Parts: sequence; structure tokens; C-alpha cells
Amino acid sequence: MRTGDIFALGLGLTPPWQIVSQRLDTEKVPHELHLTLGSDRGANHPCPQCGRLCKPHDYQEFTWRHLNFFQHHCYLTARVPRVDCPDHGTRRVTVPWARPGSSFTLLFEQVVMTLAREMPAATIASFVGTTDKRLWRVINHYVAQAMRRIDLSALEAFGLDETACQRGHRYVTVFIDLGREERPVVFATEGKGKETVKRFRNHLRSHGGHPERVLEVVSDMSGSFVAAVKEHFPQAEVTVDWFHVVQLFTMAVDAVRKAEARERALPAGTRWGVLKGRETAKTQTQTEALQELEKEAFATGVAYRIKEQLRWIRRAETSQAARWRSTNFLNYVRDKVEGEPLLSPVAKAIRTFEKHLERILARWRSWHTNARLEGLNGLFQAARARGYRNVANFITMIYLIAAPIGELINK
Repeated sequence: MRTGDIFALGLGLTPPWQIVSQRLDTEKVPHELHLTLGSDRGANHPCPQCGRLCKPHDYQEFTWRHLNFFQHHCYLTARVPRVDCPDHGTRRVTVPWARPGSSFTLLFEQVVMTLAREMPAATIASFVGTTDKRLWRVINHYVAQAMRRIDLSALEAFGLDETACQRGHRYVTVFIDLGREERPVVFATEGKGKETVKRFRNHLRSHGGHPERVLEVVSDMSGSFVAAVKEHFPQAEVTVDWFHVVQLFTMAVDAVRKAEARERALPAGTRWGVLKGRETAKTQTQTEALQELEKEAFATGVAYRIKEQLRWIRRAETSQAARWRSTNFLNYVRDKVEGEPLLSPVAKAIRTFEKHLERILARWRSWHTNARLEGLNGLFQAARARGYRNVANFITMIYLIAAPIGELINK
């Protein structure tokens, strides 16, 4: 078998395309293999719009980067014709080895998309010998193409939460389909607040979904999120995820600790001791710090005990029991924080808890939580640590990690 036939077989070339010549440039490092492709003289080509065989109008030369041939970089060059179609005018022919507008072959792009799930684009660029900026064009193209084909007609409940994307309080709000067991992310958009919910409603409609059929939304206690859900998803009940209740009081405890530390010395190990739950393993120093905080009546100790009272509510088996426990909790903690300036962050958390109590109690009537989204946030932040040129690339990586697009990309 001739060398040209081997190359043609490896590239999957079919008539009228064939290998015209091959050249190995050994003066460059790494060496470059250049394959020149051409079509049979006088051959007709299909119109890219309708597939009708038409005569060539003119030609233009293009070059594509292909997969390495052994250790050599490989490039394909071909004069690609435009054809005169009676129905669609003069159109550039689509070559079988590359998509229109790309400077890489399809096989090269397939390898890039496989590696993109596992390593940073900069590492891939170094590995294949190109720039990460060029690779991001490939990754963004295929992810966006796959996301456009997502079907959301069955969505009835969703969760949302923001995740940091860059320094300077820049966020991306992520939406998940609570009915999907795997890869639940269906939308991500820059920013946070009411406008992001409106964008999701529009996204839902454009992918076959129906906002009026959404019956539940799981979120944090953000007033802007709650108001936006009422406006754009009028049939949905808002459920506040328990994670955010605990997070609210944990942040309040930490604020009390910081304020009290400015007034008096706190026991060594206080910081991490109060941030951990009572049932979480602690060092000896942290355990002794909690004991001293309670014994010496530190405000931080009071805040910590209030936070730990949430466990009593959480263990309620019914919504009625949770309501009774919440009422008793509020009566108990109000007395503890009243007239105590250092405990003002906890007092604020209590007011927020009371304001959203009905939405918090909704979790006892729901099977849905944002636990998966909180877990995914850890993956998103790990990916973010790789570094991205812009927010659009970060959103693309969120989709690549957790959106149901794996099979669509493979196709």
C-alpha cells in the first residue's frame, strides 16, 4: 500500500478528495508533516445548503492542524472550492475533515474536548502545541452547540445558587434541574439577583420548558431571588435549603467572634472550634476552647450554643413538629441576645430566620434540596483555581463539568 493511501485511510478521505503530496519539514522543532489534499480534476462538489452536486466557482487555500503523526506536528492543506448552486448561490464547500470556520480538524477537536474535562486549557495547549485562546474557541463552540439542544420540557423544580467567578464580588448564578439525578446544571449566567432569574425563565422557554409548570424552587434567603421567583414563576413554592439556614447562623457566630476578639482575648482554638458543628471531630485545643467559652460566659459561646440549637429543629420528623420547635427556638434565643451589642449579628440572623420561616418549613414537605449544587460549587471553585481569561470561559467549564451534554458533545 502506498504512503498516500495510508494517510488517506487514516484521514477517512472519500472521493473526490485525495492525498496530493506529503512533506516532512525537519528544520522545525518539533518536525512538521504537511499533507496536501486535493479533489479530482473537474469533480463536482455538494452545495453545503442542499447537497446538490454543483460545478466549482473558484478555490481558496486553507490549512488545518491535525493530530500528531507519531512525534511530528501534522498539518493538512487544501484548495477548497466555492460552488455555484442554482438555488442558494455561491457557497463554500464543507470539507469532511473539519467544521466550517475552524483551523483544526474534527479529530483534533475531539481530542481537545476529551482532555478539557480533565485538565486546564493552558495545559492542553502546551501539550498539543498551540495557544489556550485558540482552544477556548473550540471548547466554547461545542459546549454552546450542545447546550442549545438541551430539552427542558419536563422541568418542574429547580434550585439556584451563586458561585464566585472572579475577585471583586463577581458571581455566576447556577441553575439545576432538581429532577435530574446526574449532571443537573441546565443554565448558568453572570451576576446574581432578580435579573438572573428572568434570564433563566427566558432560557427555559427557549428550550421547551414552561415557567407556569414549575412548582418548586429551592434557594437561599436572598430577597431578590424570592421576589424574582414570585414574579417569573408564579406557581412555584420557594423552599429555603437547610444548608443556608446553618450557613446564616455560622456566619453570625463568626462575626460575633471577630467583634469580641477586638475587646478581649479568646481561648486558643476558638476560630475553628465554633465553626465546626458539635458532632464534628475537633482537636483537643478546640474542645478546650469551647468548654472555656461556655464556662466564662463569652458572647461567642452564647452565639455558638444558639447555632447548635438548630440541630434540634432539623431532627423534627414532621412539618408540625418543626414549626413547634422553631417557635420555641425563637422565644428562647430572643431572650439570649436582647440587649447584648456583641450578639447583634445573631439577632439579625434570628430576624432573617423568622422572616423566612414558612419557606424554611417547606423543606419538610419537599424531597428536594440544594445539597448537590453545594457539592458542585466545590468542583466549580476547584476548576476556577486553574485560571480563566473571562467569565464566559468559566461558565463553559461549569457546563462541561455538570450539564447533561456529554452525549451531545460526543455526537
